Amino acid sequence: MNFWNSLTIGIREILSHKFRSVLTMFGIILGVASLLTTFALIEGLAKKNREILNMLGGIERVIVTPQEVPAEQVNIAELSPGRTLADAEAIRKQSKFTSAVEPVYDQSALLRRDGHDFRYTIRGVWPDHLTIQNHHLQAGRNICQLDLDEAAHVCIIGTKIIQMLWPETPDVKPIGEIIMMNSRPFRVIGVLEHYESEEAKRARNEGRPPPKQIFGKRWNPYDQKNLTVLIPFTTMFYDFKSAGGSKSSSTSSTSNTASTPNPSGLLKDDPGPNYKIDELALQVADPQNMQAAIEEVHNILLGTHRSIEDFAFDTRQEWSDTIEQQTKQTRFVGVLIASIALVVGGIGITNIMLASITERIREIGVRRAVGAKAGHIFTQIIVEGSVIAVFGGLLGLAMSFGLMRFIEFATDGDSIAIVNTQAAFASFSFAVIIGVVSGIYPAWRASRVEPIEALRYG
Repeated sequence: MNFWNSLTIGIREILSHKFRSVLTMFGIILGVASLLTTFALIEGLAKKNREILNMLGGIERVIVTPQEVPAEQVNIAELSPGRTLADAEAIRKQSKFTSAVEPVYDQSALLRRDGHDFRYTIRGVWPDHLTIQNHHLQAGRNICQLDLDEAAHVCIIGTKIIQMLWPETPDVKPIGEIIMMNSRPFRVIGVLEHYESEEAKRARNEGRPPPKQIFGKRWNPYDQKNLTVLIPFTTMFYDFKSAGGSKSSSTSSTSNTASTPNPSGLLKDDPGPNYKIDELALQVADPQNMQAAIEEVHNILLGTHRSIEDFAFDTRQEWSDTIEQQTKQTRFVGVLIASIALVVGGIGITNIMLASITERIREIGVRRAVGAKAGHIFTQIIVEGSVIAVFGGLLGLAMSFGLMRFIEFATDGDSIAIVNTQAAFASFSFAVIIGVVSGIYPAWRASRVEPIEALRYG
């Protein structure tokens, strides 16, 4: 009896007991479906986290954060000026491993246009801000060095800012329009792309309502970028931080740019090197040189901070490593739990096949009596178990896609499943292995049946 004969007999036996065979397969079907669905949901969650990480600047972005000084420097901590404009200037001039640097100053301001107003935080930035924050322009241009030199009254805004200032015309292109910030006129020179998750984008394309937000009310990375308002760093200082600048600006016309810095000597202050900033970030040119870049910037900042180590570095590499580690841990736990269903399915195969052997013991005895060897009987039973597992695995793969769609529907598109070939192959292979292993003991029992004893059953 060759393999193909065993396969034919196995399939015929399965088809002759359809209901029992389906019940036997059911554990395998559920096991494969749950295993592949777990793989897909975990991969979807990991992709979402990587998407957010890249949207916020990727692993190349490094933030310089304040920290408590070491114990031996407590008495001289006041010698350090803290994070200042001098830090950004020094990094830009001296660092070989960084490709961009941005000092940021934040200020709450009242934004107004034709009776529509609200209060929000505006940011004074350098041109590198868009690069480091991974912003992309939908229309217009970036802030340039000339805008900084002239302290220009220009701004870049996000799509949600447009929706709130132009609620009557959601499709407006506001390039060249004037908006007021604390009663000062600013001309819109750039509009950022609209940022949204892949799930929200897919729901919009399909005409469905957007999925529920999972980030909570306090922080949403997509809304955070869509609510962006950027102005030149020098304009922030002269118009919002300097008393002299405020006086000068209040008497200026509603032209699209301010006067040149320090006009007529009215500005008493100047954003010099010791001007404190709210945020300092940089972009490493090559992530492979991350450690070298941090050491280089560390030495540069020791010079501007008078050797006081009151700063630290927040790298996205740690965030990326955390995402990958959590993904591996979640995948391991999820696969372990889902595999239980497959093991239960394997136990079901073993039980049903043992019962089947008891019913067919006389048939097995006849085959042994006419010349079938123990190995032939063993092979036939193994093949039957494997066929059940193969069909169960294929049905489980089909069921998993329906299960994924149901989960996406039940969570309003918030849980996205990503299926890859490796996961599908692993799930199917595990089902086949379970089927083969589950059939070993029943096959061994059947091959040990003595023909004379078997023929007594009738």
